[in-house]
Amino acid sequence: MLRSGFVRKTYTMTLSCAALNAPFRPLVERIRDEATIAANEIIKIDHFLNHRIEPAFMTAMGQEIGARVRGFAPDIVLTAEASGIAPGLVVSIALDVPMVYAKKYAPQIEPPAYSRIVPSPTKGGETRLVIGQKYLWQGARVVLVDDILSNGRTGAALIEMVREAGAEVLAAAFIMEKAFKHGRAELESMGVPVIALARVTAIENGHAIMAD
Repeated sequence: MLRSGFVRKTYTMTLSCAALNAPFRPLVERIRDEATIAANEIIKIDHFLNHRIEPAFMTAMGQEIGARVRGFAPDIVLTAEASGIAPGLVVSIALDVPMVYAKKYAPQIEPPAYSRIVPSPTKGGETRLVIGQKYLWQGARVVLVDDILSNGRTGAALIEMVREAGAEVLAAAFIMEKAFKHGRAELESMGVPVIALARVTAIENGHAIMAD
């Protein structure tokens, strides 16, 4: 715990927040040009991110996240099914560390396990996230990776489970952040640096406004 905390502090001091959150131009341009806006401010980019997946583009995004989190020296990439698995896997390959994903719904997880209930802002209702305890150990250095940061509730639940295991979350990285939903503040209030490849600051006239 002491070593990983020291690594996180020194790395974030060396590499500024601006560098960690620098726009990944190919992604920013695709969101700006191709995203459609559905009800409840849902930004639909599922044609290349979380329904139909383009392997080369997903690899480029995952490798970019891997480059940004490598200095934290993680030994686990943690995500949640299902949309986090593709970027999480690419990041874990880039870092050459295992990936663990929290299972949803009513999975058959061998006990003992960590679990949290997470409200779903897009689908309604609630979802249970479950991680088998044997995959998180005390002192593990964990980086969270997911597709989209919105209100931060899934990320917060994962952080809580990691800490329950006596492990540490070094950073949380996302393909896209809906900055106007304030999930970043939720995670940073828990002491976790947040990284995003593209940040949507607002939705205006049916278009995503990007942070440049």
